[in-house]
Amino acid sequence: MARGRRGLVAPQNTFLENIVRRSNDTNFVLGNAQIVEWPIVYSNDGFCKLSGYHRAEVMQKSSTCSFMYGELTDKEMSEKVRQTFENYEMNSFEILMYKKNRMPVWFFMKIAPIRNEQDKVVLFLCTFSDITAFKQPIEDESSKGWGKFARLTRALTSSRGVLQQLAPAVHKGENVHKHSRLAEVLQLGSDILPQYKQETPKTPPHIILHYCLFKTTWDWVILILTFYTAIMVPYNVSFKTKQNNVTWLVVDSIVDVIFLVDIVLNFHTTFVGPAGEVISDPKLIRMNYVKTWFVIDLLSCLPYDVINAFENVDEGISSLFSSLKVVRLLRLGRVARKLDHYIEYGAAVLVLLVCVFGLAAHWLACIWYSIGYYEVIDENTNTVRMDSWLYLLGETVGMPYRFNASSSGIWEGGPSKDSAYITSLYFTMTSLTSIGFGNIAPNTDGEKIFAVAMMMIGSLLYATIFGNVTTIFQQMYANTNRYHEMLNSVRDFLKLYQVPKGLSERVMDYIVSTWSMSRGIDTDKVLQICPKDMRADICVHLNRKVFKEHPAFRLASDGCLRALAMEFQTIHSAPGDLIYHAGESVDSLCFVVSGSLEVIQDDEVVAILGKGDVFGDVFWKEMTLAQSCANVRALTYCDLHIIKRDALQKVLEFYANFANHFARNLVLTYNLRKRVKVELAIPPQKEEGRTPFVRYSLHYMMLQSLNDKAHELTHGINIYFHQTTTASKFTL
Repeated sequence: MARGRRGLVAPQNTFLENIVRRSNDTNFVLGNAQIVEWPIVYSNDGFCKLSGYHRAEVMQKSSTCSFMYGELTDKEMSEKVRQTFENYEMNSFEILMYKKNRMPVWFFMKIAPIRNEQDKVVLFLCTFSDITAFKQPIEDESSKGWGKFARLTRALTSSRGVLQQLAPAVHKGENVHKHSRLAEVLQLGSDILPQYKQETPKTPPHIILHYCLFKTTWDWVILILTFYTAIMVPYNVSFKTKQNNVTWLVVDSIVDVIFLVDIVLNFHTTFVGPAGEVISDPKLIRMNYVKTWFVIDLLSCLPYDVINAFENVDEGISSLFSSLKVVRLLRLGRVARKLDHYIEYGAAVLVLLVCVFGLAAHWLACIWYSIGYYEVIDENTNTVRMDSWLYLLGETVGMPYRFNASSSGIWEGGPSKDSAYITSLYFTMTSLTSIGFGNIAPNTDGEKIFAVAMMMIGSLLYATIFGNVTTIFQQMYANTNRYHEMLNSVRDFLKLYQVPKGLSERVMDYIVSTWSMSRGIDTDKVLQICPKDMRADICVHLNRKVFKEHPAFRLASDGCLRALAMEFQTIHSAPGDLIYHAGESVDSLCFVVSGSLEVIQDDEVVAILGKGDVFGDVFWKEMTLAQSCANVRALTYCDLHIIKRDALQKVLEFYANFANHFARNLVLTYNLRKRVKVELAIPPQKEEGRTPFVRYSLHYMMLQSLNDKAHELTHGINIYFHQTTTASKFTL
């Protein structure tokens, strides 16, 4: 795991997010292509609403939706649907099906195979659209006795919603990509369908990752140029080095171009979102940059120095425009954060503080020179002030001021600019550090006022930067130091016990991503500080998504919700983490708040779980502790809210009325206690234009069937002997 990376960037399976979450206007199911009858492993909310079935009711049923067939369903069409599944083809059909309430509906059904990285078909994607309004009106109970015109009117009226669903509507100001991407994918062909595999998050080709080598190098260049601006702008304004100096104008113009290029790059650079994920969407990147730093960066990089090329521009206006470049110093906070990836964090902060101190001394030296420059010659009397520090410096270095009465009639001479700057910097350094040798002293009123202000600023800077360095580290960077200490400890642990590389990367990624989500805050420690009543309110707030999304909690009283919330725990899982192992005791009820997971039984995916799903065991109906019949593995970064079996039963025993409502309304999306009958299918072999479909049953399925029949036979014999014995006793 690269130290420079920030955000959730580990390889993960984002199939559910790419297809399911972005197709809210599409009704579809996912079926496993490797199991006989292609059982449904996921159905979105649109399909559940369209069919009337709950997600838990359609799970493990055939993705051909044969459970929705009825007496009017065309058998020839249903056979074509089955042949499409058997041949692993892509096709579409118009077929009559029945909802859960046995209401007949015409569906436009599309079937598309989903492949993995080995080009093996692992899933079927089936979409459904209600086209009843475009078909012959169906004679149902609600329309019996209606005339032909009345039925046609009802069909046309109900077709408005269908037209909006089938025909892509382009609203003003909306992007075309906001339409059903799933429908677009199916229309273009199966070759571009996303694969069901684990992969590193991809970014568009014109987007730059914020942690890549190029961006890191570029940030160092910007940091150096920012310090260059902070040093040269005050110097040029005070010492007027740019007047008729083409060299400085060219150099600063090049720097301005580099900062303009930086603005362009910022429009194409990823950033870390509030949840710790890396945002690579170009639109979101542009919006984020425009709302944050764009205006400041634009004001700081405009070519103000071009104004100096014009001779008629007022000197004060030119100096004011050039001073606006100091706004670039606001970039220091953004760029300097990367220093801790290369040197120790304490050393980086110390270097920055020393640079700030030196920069303040440089600015004050420029101001000190400007005061001496404007006071050394009295323009009203055209005389030189002998008490000015510049006049005294000129006498000391042998370059005194002299009046040229013959040619120009002005004062000439004085110390060189290099000597004047070094002397100014020496005076400000001695004053800021409270040393003050006295060999350079303020004499005029302006110099004394500035010296007083500089002493006040110097005492504050010295006390803040040098006097409280330890305090600054302890208070401001304690959390970050704890983070680095934890990372170092984990690295040492992994090296000491020679943990395999793959597992080491998973451990490091989990720690970094968990820290990114929690910001290093120990929730349990914070809750222990609060009183019991306040702690319960916080827990209810933390689990509000679970309580709002599931109808089983709707009738719970405030006291019941508070008791449940106190027992809930939140866990964060990284891609590839196993939540449950096959054979492990199922002692928790898990609610998926974000992310996606897959349920694997006998190396086959039997279910895909997403936001709003529940898995575990029905503790309130079973007396014994169950063993998990499958593995539950995270596909992406997941947030799970879990409650232990004992804690849940304790709350349900105390709140008896809520227990009945909870047992009736909580539906498990997947019950880990129950084992799914898995019968694998062999993909068709193409021979001479034919694609026969061959399947075989597992041996343990045959043995299971024989055991069941033997059990039934034994049970019948026992009943027969019991009846015979009873009849004999009665006769006697």
